Amino acid sequence: MRETGHSRRRSRAVVLSALAAVLLVGGGGAYVAASDGPGGRTAPTAADSTTPPPLTLDDGSDPYGAHYVAQGALPRGPGSAAVYGAGAEVRVDQVLRLAKALGVSGTPVTEGHGWRIGGKDGSGPTLQVNRDAPGSWTFSRYAPGTDDCKKGPLCATGPVGPTGAPVSAAAAEKAAAPVLRAAGLDGAKTDAGQVMGKQRVVTADPVVGGLPTTGWATGLTISGQGEVVGGHGLLSTPVKGATYPVLDAAKTLALMNAAPKGDHRMGAGGCANPGRFATRLDGPCGQGSPAPAGTVTVDRAVFGLAAHSVGGRQTLVPSWLFATRDSGTVSYPAIDPRYLTSSAASAPVASPTAGPGSSVKVTGYTADDRSLTVSFYGGLCADYAVAARESATRVTVTVTEHRQEGKICPMIAKEFTRTVRLKAPVDGRAVVGADGTRIPQAKQGASRP
Repeated sequence: MRETGHSRRRSRAVVLSALAAVLLVGGGGAYVAASDGPGGRTAPTAADSTTPPPLTLDDGSDPYGAHYVAQGALPRGPGSAAVYGAGAEVRVDQVLRLAKALGVSGTPVTEGHGWRIGGKDGSGPTLQVNRDAPGSWTFSRYAPGTDDCKKGPLCATGPVGPTGAPVSAAAAEKAAAPVLRAAGLDGAKTDAGQVMGKQRVVTADPVVGGLPTTGWATGLTISGQGEVVGGHGLLSTPVKGATYPVLDAAKTLALMNAAPKGDHRMGAGGCANPGRFATRLDGPCGQGSPAPAGTVTVDRAVFGLAAHSVGGRQTLVPSWLFATRDSGTVSYPAIDPRYLTSSAASAPVASPTAGPGSSVKVTGYTADDRSLTVSFYGGLCADYAVAARESATRVTVTVTEHRQEGKICPMIAKEFTRTVRLKAPVDGRAVVGADGTRIPQAKQGASRP
């Protein structure tokens, strides 16, 4: 059959359109250029077979409890952006590199689902690292409850350290630099403005995919003698995931104002001012100050990534970071709501305003004969108890959080594992959480959740 001039022109147009679609592929999602939809986004066409999967946010409310009004015009930002997952499990060479920078000697000892270096006799420098992504780690120069601090600068157990002048911000950042390099945070944005008595805190927020982040920070406490005496952070390198259409800053701010109001700022992606590393688990940012109320002015907005729990996993989600006049920086997810779903289950970290015995979401399990090991996210200043209720068809697992009142804690989530003894092997029975939702099992051959 002879091809007409009209057919040739049409075929060429189809080829160019396909080429344009290929050129727009990025981060796991391909979008054909179309007219901008509401909020300055580029909408995917109905024929797009690579539409990203729905993103399940476990924290769907506005945690700030205020109404925000922009001072002037807000930026449009990109048309799309990628999420970043927690990445691969931590390797032992990463642990050794971090330990060397912290001045902790010894051989890594397997402890639970991670490693411990030092602190063998319950005293001295101790580094603990969780093997599973995002690789949360904690460091202490002196063991709590010992007399070691009599020989060093860290002698207080309350909210305020010893009296006296802290080192300068420049000296604190110099002391923190080798540790940040060992943790892969060379290009991170640092802040040394927070002072607690004689100690100064250096926080480092990594730049991921060229974007600033919040909720994925490393915090280092520097003594009055310029020594790193405490720290915490995440050691895994975030890995790029699917790309989603995103809203501009004005639309995102409107969504945040319209969202159901939370009663606290606990959790990743919440308060982003430097004080977040010294606040109590049962209070918002600002040393226990109340959450903002009424109208708060937004001076500027920056597009970045904020840490959220996505299906029980820590994930950096494209977000707008709003710098406010009265309450530091707040963030809210910028992903087009058409691609978001909200988890009906509780977030990985129980609300700090809940009473004693708060329930925590279980994120995974492994079973070996009658031993059932579960994983979950929780705060650093709480104790956790695991219970299992068995029937012929299912095993219902409950993890209960008991907060340690009056203790100063970093506002980050750490992944924990606990093992409970069953009356009989799982043997094909469904393993579910307290809300009846099935708990995912680790991949075949895995030794842990």
